[in-house]
Amino acid sequence: MKKIIFSLFYILSLACGPCLTIREYSKEDILKLREEVREMFQHAYDSYLRYAYPYDELRPLSCDGVDTWGSYSLTLIDALDTLAIIGNHTEFNRVVDIVLQKQNFDTDINVSVFETNIRIIGGLLSAHLLSHKTGLKLEPGWPCNGPLLRLAEDVAHRLIAAFDTATGMPYGTINLRSGVPPGETSVTCTAGVGTFIVEFGTLSRLTGDPLYEEVAYNALKALYHHRSPIGLLGNHIDVMTGRWTAQDAGIGGGVDSYYEYLVKGAILLEKPELMSMFNEARQVIDKYLKKDDWFVWATMLRGHVTLPVFQSLESYWPGLLSLIGETDTAMRIIHNYHSVWKQYGFTPEVYNLGTGEASSSRESYPLRPELIESIMYLYRETRDPILLQMGEDILRSIQHSARTPCGYATIKDVRDHRKEDRMESFFLAETTKYLYLLFDPDNFIHNPGVHGTVINTPNGECIVDVGGYIFNTEAHPIDPTMLYCCHEARQGINISEVHRIYQILEEEDNIQFMTMIDVSVNNASTKESVSEVERNTAVENISSEISYADKNKLKQDELIKTETRTGYVNIDGTEREKSKNETTLSDIVKERINSYYNNTNVVSEQDEESKDVEKVFPAKESEKNIEIDDITVVQRPQESEHLQLPSTTKAKEALIMLPKVIQDFLNNDWKLKPKCEPQYMLERIRKEQKYPDHPDVNKYQLLLTPAQSFLQRISLAGEFLNKKQLDL
Repeated sequence: MKKIIFSLFYILSLACGPCLTIREYSKEDILKLREEVREMFQHAYDSYLRYAYPYDELRPLSCDGVDTWGSYSLTLIDALDTLAIIGNHTEFNRVVDIVLQKQNFDTDINVSVFETNIRIIGGLLSAHLLSHKTGLKLEPGWPCNGPLLRLAEDVAHRLIAAFDTATGMPYGTINLRSGVPPGETSVTCTAGVGTFIVEFGTLSRLTGDPLYEEVAYNALKALYHHRSPIGLLGNHIDVMTGRWTAQDAGIGGGVDSYYEYLVKGAILLEKPELMSMFNEARQVIDKYLKKDDWFVWATMLRGHVTLPVFQSLESYWPGLLSLIGETDTAMRIIHNYHSVWKQYGFTPEVYNLGTGEASSSRESYPLRPELIESIMYLYRETRDPILLQMGEDILRSIQHSARTPCGYATIKDVRDHRKEDRMESFFLAETTKYLYLLFDPDNFIHNPGVHGTVINTPNGECIVDVGGYIFNTEAHPIDPTMLYCCHEARQGINISEVHRIYQILEEEDNIQFMTMIDVSVNNASTKESVSEVERNTAVENISSEISYADKNKLKQDELIKTETRTGYVNIDGTEREKSKNETTLSDIVKERINSYYNNTNVVSEQDEESKDVEKVFPAKESEKNIEIDDITVVQRPQESEHLQLPSTTKAKEALIMLPKVIQDFLNNDWKLKPKCEPQYMLERIRKEQKYPDHPDVNKYQLLLTPAQSFLQRISLAGEFLNKKQLDL
């Protein structure tokens, strides 16, 4: 009997042998696939330039373009670093010139904070860091300086107002010119809150301005603080109240990149507390959401399963696990995900695990990159040829069913491969890039730390290009070494005094405006004989960093200080240049006050009420043409400075007592300006300390994970761990 069973088993194994055979790939086979991907990228890229530029995206069936995310030639910026990775340096340099000459983000449009960050800021930062490899002429001080870096910072500065909320978690939409749009919903998805630390952390480390990293980190701490009692996070949250409005917990759409950025932020910025947050979340996810190497959705409060589905967006998870050394687990999961691809030729947006079919309402495949992303990560670690076969399956499907004469189209229905007239920018930023890197094992991105490049920076010599690139969620690679060539994000300069005019406007005692002007008038009258140079010198001396006790030694009429012109201070204490189109509240007030003192026509001569101004402040001959270089306010102790909303009665009373020029300003102009003062917001976050630091903030051993070989130089060799951190 045993002999019969063995014979049957042997016959079956021979019959099934061919179907289990894994194709062997020679080096020539792999390079041939790489060149096919290069041609794929080129066809899509050329089609965008020919038919769609300067619109955001290509419509490959109509052979034209359309604005989708912000009307800023999104695909061109998103594809920029892919040009550098595939070696098309001439086109990279040409496009950089185009972007720098034509790009202006001072536009009156509403954009997604999340998408603008990962696609625009991420794309600009990556292109900035890769520009030295393309022969692009670099500015002195690169990588801590450069036009692409400044452009990325300009965009980030426009997004900062979204974080000015009661919880520190950002709104989902921002107007690039005026801030949060009126009536904007305060409900944001979890990924929209927790997907900033990679880009904003990079920006802070390169520029030395701690603002960006701290607001992004504060948002991550806010999410961690609002997790459920069992440790799960929901899908959507109200950023003003912290109340969860969608309580389904999962690892897919609406949540995905939050978990991704905990791991990548920990590695890139050496924040062990982020790795600890992920480890905690991972335990809860495996306990409540993992079912036979699939992941479902469940209630965040009790962990009861609500949606037994697989989402295409979840395909990033195996690649993420590979970054922390969980390769075996990741391989089991990716075989499940690839089985769905084999079933349809694509992965639908939603796949019902119960029925084993694509969801009838979410059956499309918009050329997503997540599955090929995980395949690339795992092949880089294991060199398992079955992963090359998976990658070729994806390449064949896209070439067969998505290619059009004008690009590549979204698959509207994976069941019959009907096309939809859209090619999202991430096809060039992610899908083609990950495919290319899968079939290009010798690409500089894969450098395991065996060689590097020495460059000179303002901080001395620095070694870069030693690998360990961290991809943001839009596949824009960041070189961690370059972050340590520049300023690290430190405590920064005490800049809580910058733009204190807002505090004056919003405090209950608005009459301080009268005091401010009185001091200016008295100071001008008692200093009539002082030259303009001496006057400026005195102001600079008063505004220097002397203690409040020392200032008390000055005369009362000299107890004034000046606001910085730009509101931004470099790491060395110098003022940072203001962008061309930037107009601050203090600029407007200064202009109004200058106009008033110099008898300009800010107040119309036909306006009878303008006479009241002269009655309150009669002009003297000696006071004509006074140049108020900076806004001056009475110096007050630091302890008494706090923001209070004025009562309606007090505000009205104070308004009546003010000169008309100030009344007009309060009634009109300042209300149209965004109230968010980024540096003041940063100081407020530091002072409030609403979310305590994670207890593992100093446990750097959490970064010593069994990571992939290309990351081990970071975690084990310790090139990026400061001596203090190593001692800890």
